[in-house]
Amino acid sequence: MSIKRFAVISTWRQRWLAAALIFAASSVWAQSTDPLVVRREADAWLTRIHRAASNENYQGTFVFQRGATVQASRIEHVADRSGEYERLESLDGQPRTMLRHNEAVYTFIPERKLCIVDQRQSKDSFPGLVGKDTDSVLDVYTAKLLGEDRVAGRDSAVIELDPIDHFRFGYKLWADKATGLLLRAQTLDTDGRVLEQIAFTQIEIGGAGDRNSIAAGIRNLAGWRVVHADTTTVDMNAQGWTIKPNVAGFREIRELRRPMGSHDASNRTTLVDQAVFSDGLAAISVFIEPLEKSGREGSGSNGATHILIKRQGAFWITLLGEVPTETLKEFASAIEYKAPQ
Repeated sequence: MSIKRFAVISTWRQRWLAAALIFAASSVWAQSTDPLVVRREADAWLTRIHRAASNENYQGTFVFQRGATVQASRIEHVADRSGEYERLESLDGQPRTMLRHNEAVYTFIPERKLCIVDQRQSKDSFPGLVGKDTDSVLDVYTAKLLGEDRVAGRDSAVIELDPIDHFRFGYKLWADKATGLLLRAQTLDTDGRVLEQIAFTQIEIGGAGDRNSIAAGIRNLAGWRVVHADTTTVDMNAQGWTIKPNVAGFREIRELRRPMGSHDASNRTTLVDQAVFSDGLAAISVFIEPLEKSGREGSGSNGATHILIKRQGAFWITLLGEVPTETLKEFASAIEYKAPQ
């Protein structure tokens, strides 16, 4: 072997070794066993994920997968001085378009020429899955920093959140390194298997964005039958209901009353009360409606989403959430009713 060739090989070996040492060092940092360091870094990433969903301009295509079901959607999000503008279009099945300006949501159903106007009740739709109170999330999930990966062509940091108890599932999150925007999220069962996941397949972040086309779509409702959803807030305690489950981390975040179509011949609407609880990642809804139609008690699941239906006196109670069935049962056992005087 010539001296020149040996020198070239030695140089490449040195560079490879240096790169390997840098990677090893970064991996050691990312997988630090110091719980305070890990929690601090994880909290910083969760905060960035939460803020990026509202503050960044982005457009792209993402795919939701649950079992054999795969659904693709296209999203465009613009944030400026007048607030947030968003367009969300389904790419599979029946065409649906959702336009949003701040909390006002317009859902277009083309085959019925129907536009439903409602107020956004939560900010937990992808890519805004992480709640504002990120520190509380880390009270009920143990964080692991798993280093780096690439999603939709962008470098990302990977964070795993393992539940501290059997009342919730685990999560694995991929956050864009440059902006913090959530690029992929997986929900994991107790064995680490993926129950469902959602991920960008194509994404562009930054730029001025075009809010004018979204605003024009909101203004131009000619030819559409516009229906305003009659959703109001309600005091369920004043209605006689007490829901105090012994499950750590879940806090009640809102109480709503909404009309639901009845199945009886008179075609009346039934008022259904809904209490929503969240631990910052998983959400549970408790629906309470009068016993005005036939039905039966039971339970079921689809991916990470579980449902439990039970009768309590003169009411149907439906519990729905991205949690194990045992959690819904714990919530159901904590529901009490005392008729108001």
